[in-house]
Amino acid sequence: MNFNYYKTSSPVKSILLAGVFVSLMTVDTYAQSIPSVKLKDLTGLIIDTGTIENDGNPIVICFWATWCSPCKRELNTYMDYYGDWQDETGVKIVAVSIDDSRSTNRVSPYIMSSGWEFEILLDPAGDFKRAMQVMNVPHTFLYNGNGELVWSHNNYAEGDEEELYEELLKLVD
Repeated sequence: MNFNYYKTSSPVKSILLAGVFVSLMTVDTYAQSIPSVKLKDLTGLIIDTGTIENDGNPIVICFWATWCSPCKRELNTYMDYYGDWQDETGVKIVAVSIDDSRSTNRVSPYIMSSGWEFEILLDPAGDFKRAMQVMNVPHTFLYNGNGELVWSHNNYAEGDEEELYEELLKLVD
């Protein structure tokens, strides 16, 4: 086996590597918008996620599941602050359940018992989850008033709501 091949650089390899580097650098310069996927809300109404808007105010999209304890802690904590956050920033929270067809019937009772006032969408087939490249939950996305992704956070620990609040405040300054 010729190991010297890997130690030398050729103009072709250099050009390819430079191209890959430039491609990676430009990916983050374009804001990601909310992908268009058809989901149902708790009443069975079909919602196109690409049309989620909030009159120029921030939108928070949280992926969660009834079987996910950190997800429920996160959204219960967000609910504690939601009224104040709405008053200060105009934010709208959309909670997207990734419960599959076997557990989706637990979503509505949990929402009712928790008193969540968020918009709730159901993603039992995981189409929106895949479109948003969510690998595990909880996963939270913050979009500015123009519908551009400005912040993303995976998992939840006590205090993470303060980081989200700081990011929300940046959008209204």
